[in-house]
Amino acid sequence: MRKIHPTAILSGEVELEEDVEIGPYSVLEGNITVARGTKIGARVSIKGEVQIGSDCKIYDGAVIGEEPQHLRYGGEKTKVIIGDRVIIREYVTIHRGTTFGTGVTIVESDVMLMAYAHVAHDCLVKRGAIMANCATLGGHVEVGEYAFIGGLSAVHQWARVGDYAMVGGVSGVSLDIPPFTRASGQHAHLYGINTVGLERRGFSKEKINILKKAYRILFRSNLLKKEAIELLLKDYGEHQEILRLVEFIQSSKRGVARDAGKIL
Repeated sequence: MRKIHPTAILSGEVELEEDVEIGPYSVLEGNITVARGTKIGARVSIKGEVQIGSDCKIYDGAVIGEEPQHLRYGGEKTKVIIGDRVIIREYVTIHRGTTFGTGVTIVESDVMLMAYAHVAHDCLVKRGAIMANCATLGGHVEVGEYAFIGGLSAVHQWARVGDYAMVGGVSGVSLDIPPFTRASGQHAHLYGINTVGLERRGFSKEKINILKKAYRILFRSNLLKKEAIELLLKDYGEHQEILRLVEFIQSSKRGVARDAGKIL
């Protein structure tokens, strides 16, 4: 059975599956689908073309699908897609995509967005990622699987945070943060491998040690990037984690953050 509070307003083409709950004074306006078991709290605003998966929990005051904060946006038809089991805490904002981006803002399954977090237009937040309170993404940002972005941190538009990476609180990310690493600072720099996070996700000691060796070759040796990658692939190229790390670095358009020791 669906439970819709009598003060909630639904307009447009709103499709609700079984066991969906909508709290008081929430507004769903547009082409919206909500899959089974999702619970929407009070005073939530969902606008435009929005697809929400199953068993999500959306807390009071969240705003999903609002127009992007971009001067070039002219009301084009774009959308938001949210996966399954996503937790969206109080006053989170998720804006729809743009036609000069991907056209869609995506939050994949099992993501947690803590209170006041912001996901801007055309962002991709991958499976299992966590954004702590007031963490902010500029437009076109990509956050990798099981990455963590600390509270009050901001990621510059077009930047990427790799899989299993950790960004410390009150940080500013303007360059790409490679997978498996940890970074922090006003202009975030790297501080080694995200050992604790990898252990919690079930990575073996052997894999973590290999990633530590790879980090030293890439970021703490005096080798040129090309030379470091060649050595890395020669010694550890059979490991998928190493291939993922190398691919991320080679595909970077903004550039990769430097090791903190390199700036002293």
